[in-house]
Amino acid sequence: QVQVVESGGGLVQPGGSLRLSCAASGIDVNSYGMGWYRQAPGKQREWVAGISIGAGVNYADSVKGRFTISRDNAKNTVHLQMNNLKPEDTAVYYCVAIGGRSYWGQGTQVTVSS
Repeated sequence: QVQVVESGGGLVQPGGSLRLSCAASGIDVNSYGMGWYRQAPGKQREWVAGISIGAGVNYADSVKGRFTISRDNAKNTVHLQMNNLKPEDTAVYYCVAIGGRSYWGQGTQVTVSS
């Protein structure tokens, strides 16, 4: 059974940092493109960052220079390091493994507020 589980969300002040983790079981994250999406209240889910099988990375313009996606091969985990967080980053963050079939996690809440 495949599971994708996000963790690391929470409440942080503007300018702060959080590190999200996406732990996968039942699949090898090295064999999948991995991505992070987010959905703010009342808005559509939007793509945030992705890392390809070849380790190429891409970011949405809104997070470029502040967020970093990485893959931990030993732990079969993908991370999203988020720095200089802004209130507009507040959302539920989802991890997805993209292959012949895509697997989504349940999401982790990130709230940026003073």
